[in-house]
Amino acid sequence: QVQLVESGGGDVQPGGSLRLSCVASGYIFSNYPMGWYRQAPGKQREFVATISSGGNTNYGDSVKGRFTISRDNAKNTVLLQMNSLKPEDTAVYYCKVRRWSMNYWGKGTLVTVSS
Repeated sequence: QVQLVESGGGDVQPGGSLRLSCVASGYIFSNYPMGWYRQAPGKQREFVATISSGGNTNYGDSVKGRFTISRDNAKNTVLLQMNSLKPEDTAVYYCKVRRWSMNYWGKGTLVTVSS
């Protein structure tokens, strides 16, 4: 079955960087777009970035110019490089794949940006 496992979260100071990873299994990874989303405490889940099977990317307005999504099809992995982090980036970050009209989510990784 489809499985997504995120890692790389942690505590970081404002202005710092983190790189998140999501390893996928249970389907042909290279065939599908992948997405990153986040959910801050008390808020709805928010779109962060997507990458198509061909490598085209799209970003939410709040992260444009600071975050970069990429994929390594040989490793079934999607990455999110996060730079210039702000306290408002604090959230649980999830990766997602939509396959056969169903959304599959990982369990998330927590990013806390605080001084």
